[in-house]
Parts: sequence; structure tokens; C-alpha cells
Amino acid sequence: MGEYARLEVADGVGTLRLDRPKMNALDAQMQQEIIAAAREADRREDVAAVVFYGGERVFAAGADIKEMATMGYREMLVHGQLLQEFTRALAAIGKPTVAAITGFALGGGCEIALAADVRFCAEDARLGQPEILLGIIPGAGGTQRLARLIGPAKAKELIYTGRFVEAEEALRIGLVDALHPADRVYEEAVAWARQFVEGPALALRVAKDVIDRGLETDLQTGLEIERTGFTGLFATDDQKSGMASFIENGPGKARFSGR
Repeated sequence: MGEYARLEVADGVGTLRLDRPKMNALDAQMQQEIIAAAREADRREDVAAVVFYGGERVFAAGADIKEMATMGYREMLVHGQLLQEFTRALAAIGKPTVAAITGFALGGGCEIALAADVRFCAEDARLGQPEILLGIIPGAGGTQRLARLIGPAKAKELIYTGRFVEAEEALRIGLVDALHPADRVYEEAVAWARQFVEGPALALRVAKDVIDRGLETDLQTGLEIERTGFTGLFATDDQKSGMASFIENGPGKARFSGR
């Protein structure tokens, strides 16, 4: 269990908890611990879905600027790899993921949220990529994932200005998927994640992989990726039991083994 980031598991739902008071500033140690927690969440069979959560007051206010301020080009060649690796590890979790955003999700914190499949946001939360105000650009996936999520024009506007985005605007532009009262956002995220407990784990993993890889290519290649994933699931026990249950009992009553 990491000092600043850890995986907590209850009733089939994993919470990847960010816990570096006061603002969850993402230093190198915390980034490494996020990688370890993400990989643990991916491999554990008792985890069906994962919530990214920074606590009741703040999601994550960004990278640790004090740690980076004195780095030169040579040091950042190494550290820049870690910056991308920790959000890649989050995005690579082969299970449904949801970010439960409270307080601020800025810079690296926003990039953590972007690495989730969906984002639930407190009504008073604020998001943004303010790196331009430091004379740099997002370096943990923000330029790429933000543009893919909300479109290049809006992503450029947010990155060029570095402005903070209020929760209602974030919902309107598609940066987040749902708003909830601040004291309920984590509970709602867990409830969303819990629906996948005892679900078809292999089909969910393939669905996520096919969608994510398909977004990186042209339509015809994406369709071939889909075909390969679809046909491969006919080698699973879940496909057999799911279709047999549908024939015998109708939709929505299948019991899955994850095999």
C-alpha cells in the first residue's frame, strides 16, 4: 500500500485513493504509487470496476511544481516518461473506471480524470489545464485526451487560456458526464461502478479495449478490431451462459463467471 496512493476494495469495487494532503499534489513518488495501484486494480479478480477519488475536499490540484521548477531538459527527459506512464496505467485498467471529482481537478489532476472512462463531478468542482500559465503545456496526456474528448477547438481554447472550468460548463462541453452534490459524488460513482460486479468481465475488458484502440485508427481498421474482439468472446464461458440464459429466461438474468 502506497503512502500517497492506494487501492481500497469493498464489495467488488476498487477505489484508487489519492491521499497527499493538502491538495494531492502529484510528485514522482505519488505518480509511481498510482502506477502500482492501477496495475493492482487491473489484475485483481475481486475488482470489477474502479473509482478514482481524491477525497471530500479536492481531487488533485496538479503536479508538484516545487519538484519540477528546478528541473532542466535532461532531468525532464526522464521525469516526462513518468508523467505519461502514470496516466497510461490508469487508462490501461481493463475494467470500467469512473473519476469522482471534488474540489479542484487541475493540470495533472484533470489528466487523471481524463484517463477514466467516465467522470462524475461535484456541483462546485472546477477543472482545467492551467499549465500554459507556467510557460509549459500539459504533459500527462492532457493535449491528447482532452482534444479527443471535447474536440480540438474547445481543447485548444482551454489549454491556450489555462482558465478554470466550472462544473456546469464542464458538463455542457462534455468534459464530465454527470453532476452531483459534493457530498454524494463519491457515493454515486461507487453505485455506477457496482453495477459491473458479477458482470461479464471478459466482455467488458474487450469492449473497452476495442473502443479505445478503434479511436486511434480509421473506421475500417476499427471495424476489424471490433470483429476480432467480438468473435474472440465466443471462446468464453460467459458467452455460452449469457446466450443460454437469454433463450431460457429472457434478457438481463444471466449469471457470469468472468471466464
